[in-house]
Amino acid sequence: MNDTPGWASPGSAPSDGQKPDHSGPTEPTDHPGPAQPADQPAQAPQNPGPQWSKEQPPPAQWSAPSGPTAPGQAPPPPPPGPGWGNQPPGGHGPAGSGGYGAPGAHRGWGSGWGGPPPAAKPGVIPLRPLGVGEILDGAVSTMRTYWRTVLGISLTVAVLTEVIVVLFQGLVLDGTSTDALNDPSAGLNELSRAMGDAMLSSTVVFVISLVGTVIATALLTTVTSRAVLGKPVTIGEAWRDARPQVLKLFGLICVLLLITVGVVTVGAVPGLLLTVAGSTGAGVALMVLGIIGAGIVALWLAIRFSLASPALMLEKQGIKKAMGRSAKLVQGTWWRIFGIQLLATLIANVVASIIVIPFTLLAAALSGDGLTGWLNTGVGGLGWTFLIISGIGSVIGSMITFPITAGVTVLLYIDQRIRREALDLELARAAGVQGYGPTAPGTTPGS
Repeated sequence: MNDTPGWASPGSAPSDGQKPDHSGPTEPTDHPGPAQPADQPAQAPQNPGPQWSKEQPPPAQWSAPSGPTAPGQAPPPPPPGPGWGNQPPGGHGPAGSGGYGAPGAHRGWGSGWGGPPPAAKPGVIPLRPLGVGEILDGAVSTMRTYWRTVLGISLTVAVLTEVIVVLFQGLVLDGTSTDALNDPSAGLNELSRAMGDAMLSSTVVFVISLVGTVIATALLTTVTSRAVLGKPVTIGEAWRDARPQVLKLFGLICVLLLITVGVVTVGAVPGLLLTVAGSTGAGVALMVLGIIGAGIVALWLAIRFSLASPALMLEKQGIKKAMGRSAKLVQGTWWRIFGIQLLATLIANVVASIIVIPFTLLAAALSGDGLTGWLNTGVGGLGWTFLIISGIGSVIGSMITFPITAGVTVLLYIDQRIRREALDLELARAAGVQGYGPTAPGTTPGS
């Protein structure tokens, strides 16, 4: 028999020691019958300890008692056998309440109720509402258990992305310079050109990194969803499953970016107009306040739509429906999701920085200006030595950040659906957990 998460297996033997074909009310094994004379000693139980024990299913699969204890009846003594201890008064309860005979009560004969049994865990998380630590542990466990697939996807995407970035910076931006930004005596033309070069470089690098992040997120979403069921998946299988939704996922991220830019622009425009009109001080103050307010609104929207990506990938939704699903799942739990996402981002970036910073310092030390020049100016040269060494560090850092951030987002999505839609029942059936479904005794949706 397979253990079930809180529900008894069909066909389990009665927990009181009676055989299935025995009719009549259930009595404890050592309780004297009603017809027994009071002056005669109590007869020995019909089922001795060893025989009684052998006829029972495993303790975790016992059925609950058929009914509550009759009024005035003393609690039945514990079954004979070593290691059970003594049952204290009041240590049993009504049917299904977690007393003797209920699943999981085999742990609590000497200390009262044993509490609810553990939920099924076919994969990296238990199938019940998750805590913060379980979500983080699930993302790390996915990376550790399926490291060939996870690191293979992350490494492939990070290498391709970084190669394109290095070639673009080394070949296209080789003739550009941003030194004028650090020169107080630079003229307006030099500053404008330097700002244009810096903006071009940042924009192109951002777009390339965005494409890589979208592809990695799409593939790792599939891997994490399979890991929840305990089913491995290869890189090829992940790509075949995610490929139809990749363009939609890219469109979703572009829509979210446009919303963010639009909100910040709307917040900055009133102050900018006031500055152009001649009220410089008031205009700048209003622009700063507007940008701060717009940033708060943009953050609220970002968390509200943060589960749209897994909804789009796993439910095969369109962009609009995926955003609506995310808003519905996040409603009422904004602060919790914000805290978990922030914690996961901080952990991933700290771990990645521990790897990236030494490579950046090494690249600066081996470049033309040397480490001292890089520390003084804060700007690394675009020499091939600097680009290649720092690029290696970025690849290793991306191999860590991609699985953690994508895994936490997917597990948050699954957790919210378990809490609101009893997705744990569907996941248990998909994972092949027996006796786990809406018809199982004692089923509590979403628990």
